[in-house]
Amino acid sequence: MNNKPLTIGVFDSGVGGLTVAREIIHTMPYAKLLYLGDTAHVPYGPRPLEEVKGFALQIIEFLFAQDADAVIMGCNMSAASGAGDAASSFFPKPVLGVVLPGSMAASKVTKNQRIGVIATQGTTNSGIYQNTLKKLGDEAIVIGCPKFVPLVESGNFTGPEVDAAIAEYLSPLRDAGVDTLIFGCTHYPFLREAIAAFMGDGVELIDPAIFTVEKIHHMFNTESNTIVSQDEHIFYSSGDPQSLRREGEKLLGLPMVNVLHVDVPK
Repeated sequence: MNNKPLTIGVFDSGVGGLTVAREIIHTMPYAKLLYLGDTAHVPYGPRPLEEVKGFALQIIEFLFAQDADAVIMGCNMSAASGAGDAASSFFPKPVLGVVLPGSMAASKVTKNQRIGVIATQGTTNSGIYQNTLKKLGDEAIVIGCPKFVPLVESGNFTGPEVDAAIAEYLSPLRDAGVDTLIFGCTHYPFLREAIAAFMGDGVELIDPAIFTVEKIHHMFNTESNTIVSQDEHIFYSSGDPQSLRREGEKLLGLPMVNVLHVDVPK
């Protein structure tokens, strides 16, 4: 009898994908988590899409080699690079992105069909959100926010520097009258409180991590009374494992027992 728990791999350029990891731990407690933060190459936003695609495919291959049953690309840039489509031709197991689940959730709640998206510059330039939301019948106003990832990676979620960056990037969205805002980078939900205060109560904030994990939960349709203990989850860093542990434990609010180094070559 195979007692192996359902195992979900998640990756991102840094700590941002921990928003997805956190959702898995909270809503799928019977699942084992494998998380890889490619901190040696963070941020992905300014990098060419083809380079990001190369990183993503290496990481997906690694996570499947660690016996993952599915992989979630916690990085929007990976989806924008076409890594998901490429992976589907290489690997028989599912590889999910966060763009479509987040876009569909936003499309369901918007009342004026004007949806704001905040993302890295690379994701913004790729047009992936613009094209996805257009197919759903909505107008997308996408803003690149290059200062946000460094702020989150350094643990700054509130304060004057955060408020100034939010005002700089989100003022055009507020002025445009968007009624829904998608976090188009998994780092950005860590700034949710400050963003919500700036945008006001009339704007629905969409965290694609929630809807992506919901999708994978339904995909496997797995329920179990067995709870995976915290020390079964494994976290990998291509940079400094102790830095990932330090920042990650703050963001997850949980101990990260197994934090290991792994190479993601250039």
